Order: sequence, then structure tokens, then C-alpha cells
Amino acid sequence: MEKIEPNKKSIFQKFAKVFWLFMIGSVLGYIIEMFVGLVQNGHFVSRQGLLIGPFIQVYGLGLVIYYLFISKIKNKNNIKIFVITMVLGGLVEYLFSFFQEKLFGTISWDYKNLPFNINGRTSLLHCIYWGFGGILFVKYILPYLDKLDIGYKYKSFKIITILCLIFIIFDISISGLAGVRYLERRENIQPEGEIDIFLDKYYPDSKLREIYSNAKEVII
Repeated sequence: MEKIEPNKKSIFQKFAKVFWLFMIGSVLGYIIEMFVGLVQNGHFVSRQGLLIGPFIQVYGLGLVIYYLFISKIKNKNNIKIFVITMVLGGLVEYLFSFFQEKLFGTISWDYKNLPFNINGRTSLLHCIYWGFGGILFVKYILPYLDKLDIGYKYKSFKIITILCLIFIIFDISISGLAGVRYLERRENIQPEGEIDIFLDKYYPDSKLREIYSNAKEVII
């Protein structure tokens, strides 16, 4: 296998590390939510966040933010790390819920039944989860990330990364378009072009409700 040129290694390595953290975090989030659904419902419930594949992108973004921010504060004590990641995680969760509601007219979680929640989008309990996750990330994941650089040296790894990047961009794009069209159908907006017709045919309301079984419609 051919190696990547030295002068390109640093930029690609930084990008690839962040990208794969996002992918891994998104898949782990899906697995976590599957088990949460099993505990809550007594059976497995798919809670994927994109149309194609086992991804929940809020977890992926959370893991990326952990890496970008915690790498700068990793030498601080556990209490400071806990507080900082608790706030960051809660902010990510809140913003995801906010934009999901505004863009697609749905929410995937509602914590209004929990004490100390913020508009039902996040809660003190879930922020605490994010805080403990930050400490675990510092102790058990971050120390090994800088050592995992063997694959970055080869062009084959670069090709795989680029192909996966193209796939996830498509997945996020088609998921976003389908979500927007779902909201338009609720507002009785007729299809205006080939893309809308395609979305209505292959991603009707019934299909989206099946894929996003955990999502709830909000009043528009």
C-alpha cells in the first residue's frame, strides 16, 4: 500500500481522527439507544437518527466535541472536566432538539417529566450523564487516540475515509430533505419539483414514522 505524502499527513490525520470519532460515536449512540429501548419497552426498538444505517448523530457530535475541547482541558482536575463536559453535552442535546423541532416539526426526546429540565430538551440528569462520560473519555479513550495513527499512513485508508465521508454526507442530506418534506406535507404543501416527488414516493410519512419510531410530532 502506498503511503500518504508527509506534508499532507498532519492535515489528513486530524480530519480523519475527527471524522471517525463522529462515525464511531454515532454507531455507539445507536447501540446505547437500542438497549435503552429494550429496558424501557421490553424489546428492541430502532432509534436511528438518519435514514440509512445505524447512526445517531448527536452522539457522534458529542464525541467530537469531547475530543476537541477535552484535549485542551485534559490536565484539569476531574471536577472541572465534569462540569465543562456536562455543560457542553447538555448544550449539544438542547441545540439538536431545538433545530430538529424547527426544521422538521418533530422531537426525538422530551424530558419535561424530569426535574430541572430546560424546555424538555435536556435535563440535569442527562447533563450529569454527559459529565461522567467526559471523565471516562479522558481516562480511557483520549490517552489512546494519539497512538492510533498506523492507518493514517496509507492511501487505502484515505480512500476508505473519503468514501465513507461521501456516504455520510449523502445520508445526512437525504435525511434532512426527507424531514423537511415531511413537515411540508403536514402543512399541505404540494411537491414543487423532481426531488419532492422522489421524497414523496420513497419516503412517505409512513416510512419516516417507521424509521424514526422514537420521534414525536409537535404542534405546528
